[in-house]
Amino acid sequence: MAICEILSVGTELLLGDILDTNAQFLSRELAARGISVLRRTTVGDNAGRLRAALQTALDAGDIVLITGGLGPTADDLTRDVACELLGFPLQTDPEIAAGLRAFFASRGMDMPQENLRQAQIPVGGTVFPNPNGTAPGIGLKKDGKCVILLPGPPREMRPMFYESAVPFLKEYTDGVIVSHTVRTMGIGESAMAHTVADLLERANPTVAPYAKTGEALLRVTARAQDSAAAEALCAPVLAEIRRRLGEKVYGLDLNGVEEAVVALLKAQGKTIATAESCTAGLISKRITDVPGASNVFQFGAVTYSNEYKEKILGVRRETLERFGAVSEATAREMAAGIRRLTGADLGLSVTGIAGPGSDGTDKPVGLCYIALDTADAQLCEELNTGRSDRAFNRFYNASHALDLARRYLERRGCT
Repeated sequence: MAICEILSVGTELLLGDILDTNAQFLSRELAARGISVLRRTTVGDNAGRLRAALQTALDAGDIVLITGGLGPTADDLTRDVACELLGFPLQTDPEIAAGLRAFFASRGMDMPQENLRQAQIPVGGTVFPNPNGTAPGIGLKKDGKCVILLPGPPREMRPMFYESAVPFLKEYTDGVIVSHTVRTMGIGESAMAHTVADLLERANPTVAPYAKTGEALLRVTARAQDSAAAEALCAPVLAEIRRRLGEKVYGLDLNGVEEAVVALLKAQGKTIATAESCTAGLISKRITDVPGASNVFQFGAVTYSNEYKEKILGVRRETLERFGAVSEATAREMAAGIRRLTGADLGLSVTGIAGPGSDGTDKPVGLCYIALDTADAQLCEELNTGRSDRAFNRFYNASHALDLARRYLERRGCT
């Protein structure tokens, strides 16, 4: 199996001004083609450091993919450094130069002479066209090593990877890697790992645990000659994980529990409305981030004050005075109120203390109540993260409120 390294070039990446989504994209796409990524390195716009990083990558593997540093300015050094190190002389390509001039002319702009640097191509190399920008990509092969230079902007890099880099890499793709992510809620990473401990020792497919905010994941990865064979290796392991973890598993290869909720609502022809206090609309946002949510989402109310919990949701003043805004009783009345107000099939509510400070009572920061009201059930759960991290508490509480709806819908679907 071919070994690859990814170099991301740009001082802005090192400073944290830009998130390196290119490396994530390339790692996933290369793995799917049976190319193993050994290491990912980020290097600034410095010729000496870039040369050293590239040499290290060439010494360690067969393939190096470099993103960034192909622009027209003096700090765009990738082309020059890579071609010099590999011994490919550069020359100006008249056709590319003419295309650059036409590109600027079509936008009513004079082309800066610096842009002609992008028309320099390596003698003996392969040029990758860039219909989405001005920087062509480059493919270099020498002494059994392969180096691919791709532009930094993702909207240019991604189509170039598919259209040019993938065919250039064909001789290295002798198999595939298939990976699936099992997402769980309501179980910690260590408890999850303990439940499937023997599966974690497998070699192919491998099973690896991960933790995310408020949930835990298992990644199942198989290597085989083709996708069908890899999927066949994964299938029994995925089934065994589902059997052991039961309803803790909310989905496979999903981006979040909200996707499971929307899918279940659609399948059952049901609608949902939300009443939120401490999560400040995050539940409704996450639901409506899912394409097609307009078919199932009715209305979202953010009622921070007791006054509007009474006016909008019909929470009784007696409930608020006796139990407080952060209480099981209030959460239940909020859920019932939003369902009554909208006519939705499910009313979902959350009320809690997100932090960092308390609400003036003796209730702890991180305490939250989530409730679900339907025609045949009213459910309520108490959560307490024990943390004063406002952003964490909001996301955690929103996730578990959505999971409460998910579990209800799954149980209903089984009856």
